Amino acid sequence: MPRKNSTKPPEHVPSHLRLLADSIRLEAAQPLEGDKPPLRRFTMTAYTGGAMQLSGWRYPVVVDLAGLRVTRKARPILKDHNPSLIVGHTDEIAVGESLIEVSGVVSGAGAVAQEIIATSENGFPWQASIGATADKVIFVTEGRTAQANGREFAGPTYIARKSTLGEVSFVALGADDETWAQVAASANPSQVLEVMTMEFEQWATDNGLATDGLDEKNLAGLKAIFAKEQATPVAATTTATEPDLVARLRAETANELRRIDAIRKICAGEYPDIQAKAIEEGWDETKTELAILRASRPAAPAVVPARHDSLTASVMEAALCMAGKLPNVEEHFQEPVLQTAHERFHGRIGLQDLLLEAAWANGYTGRSFRSDMRGVLMAAFSTFSLPGILSNTANKFLLQAFNAVESNWRAIATVRSVTDFKQVTSYRLVADMMYEEIGPDGELKHGAVSQESFTNQAKTYGKMFSITRTDLINDDLGALTAVPSQLGRGAALKLNDIFWKAFLDNATFFAVGNKNYAAGTDTALSIDALTKAEQMFLDQTGPDGYPLAIVPEILLVPNALYAIAQQLMNATEIREDGNTTAKKYPTNNPHAGKFRVHRSSYLSNSLYTGNSTKAWYLLADPANMPVIEVAFLNGVESPTVESAEADFKNLGIQLRGVHDFGTSKQSWRGGVKLKGEA
Repeated sequence: MPRKNSTKPPEHVPSHLRLLADSIRLEAAQPLEGDKPPLRRFTMTAYTGGAMQLSGWRYPVVVDLAGLRVTRKARPILKDHNPSLIVGHTDEIAVGESLIEVSGVVSGAGAVAQEIIATSENGFPWQASIGATADKVIFVTEGRTAQANGREFAGPTYIARKSTLGEVSFVALGADDETWAQVAASANPSQVLEVMTMEFEQWATDNGLATDGLDEKNLAGLKAIFAKEQATPVAATTTATEPDLVARLRAETANELRRIDAIRKICAGEYPDIQAKAIEEGWDETKTELAILRASRPAAPAVVPARHDSLTASVMEAALCMAGKLPNVEEHFQEPVLQTAHERFHGRIGLQDLLLEAAWANGYTGRSFRSDMRGVLMAAFSTFSLPGILSNTANKFLLQAFNAVESNWRAIATVRSVTDFKQVTSYRLVADMMYEEIGPDGELKHGAVSQESFTNQAKTYGKMFSITRTDLINDDLGALTAVPSQLGRGAALKLNDIFWKAFLDNATFFAVGNKNYAAGTDTALSIDALTKAEQMFLDQTGPDGYPLAIVPEILLVPNALYAIAQQLMNATEIREDGNTTAKKYPTNNPHAGKFRVHRSSYLSNSLYTGNSTKAWYLLADPANMPVIEVAFLNGVESPTVESAEADFKNLGIQLRGVHDFGTSKQSWRGGVKLKGEA
């Protein structure tokens, strides 16, 4: 049996490997067919099969080349693992017993490919970093050895038995005498890589038990049997033969998997706590069925229902949110609160349950909501924090819906906090602070400071809703979940409405006189138009006539131009049709990746003055020079729900959603607008 050892792998390991080559050779250009220019070729030795000390891994790592999967011989060649920095592609990948050899052509047409060629000709020692995903990793503990790449490696060490080649990159890292590697952060942090110890893998292999293809739960069951074997090793004097041991292990594995499967079927996903305990403690089907029968029996009636000590306001809120299917409910409550809410209500609480629980907590002794609605309401609202529970629960559903509505206004606006509803004035200093030469007397001159002012004012917007007598009788939880969701959506729509009305009413804000507006057929969104807009922005000056020295960072477009804007920002080259003229056009895209693209459905909506499907804007980062501002009362950026006292005359519960904000345009120097048409 494998011996026990205290050396353990970490719980999680990265799933992406990037292996740095120890040599790259750039060859002479090879001619292509027709008029195409010749391409330079390269070859590289990527990996020599040894153990590597990697950043982020506790012990050395070996990549088993026998398990390296290459899906096709043509793989991308990039710079620094950036998909937008294209160098070329491979046309041959040779994976031997202890070496990876890669060759290909520098087929990229941009500046990056030319940089690689030029620097290589100057003798720069480029390295190659091969990106691969680690699909299966074993851990070799101290005192044991394992075979890979024709060598024997002693533990503690990791061996990546299976991996998949992704891409190859040129990286500017210093040359080393030996091949080495580093581990990059996973592109999908939620991915958890299963790491098996060498002892477990060897034990499974020796006993003919395949681990590939097993799901997480079945693999856990197999590991449980392995742990049991470790705890009670076979005595040296045993008379059991090796075939008998293999047969016994296989039978135990099959029986354990059948037991776990039977427990899952009995629980049917409705009793997760019982299911987990049954699997962990080795229950059989009969014991599991008895436990479920006891849990499903209705509780015996009591004269006065006692409220559990753990039934706090937070537990009630959690139970309501779970019953209302609030997305990501675990982000709003701690695990013990969610567990208590689940055990007490199992996701099936209604409005009547809520009111009765609150009434019982305040000493009410009745058993039926329908027989004494007024009494239940009076008791529920007397001392227990029912108004707070209602408000907090409704607020969570309101915020979920509020955040689901388009909020691209945040990308172009600056946000400020105000303390009341009075008109506030903010000032932006305009200073003559350019340094001047200091004379022999050493005297420094004072700078002159002036200011530009902008005003804003917060106002209140809101709606009221009621949980009516009908809702209470029908026990309609949707009144506490669906209605607030609609209020949240309504709040977001109102904020968008006020904001975009102010922004689009810009005929005097973006104007020829301000040198931040242009019209004409040459303003339609394109490479040339972007160049025109960028120059217009960069030519802006402050009140003192000096350049602003601020660069544009945001490209704001209506829906109709969003695809074009994305193409212009993501494409590394733009090809022109050369059939109608002998003129040669450059293919590099000078604006690739230069601006952040944002769109809004409001820009082209016919209900708003100034709407257009063709006009677009180039704006500064609002942190540097905002064109528009949104002010929130006391810095509260989202709407809130407030509860009112129960309306006993009408047997209803009233709540209201309110939102306090205001918006106003700021500096016209922070952006330019192009009409997109004549």
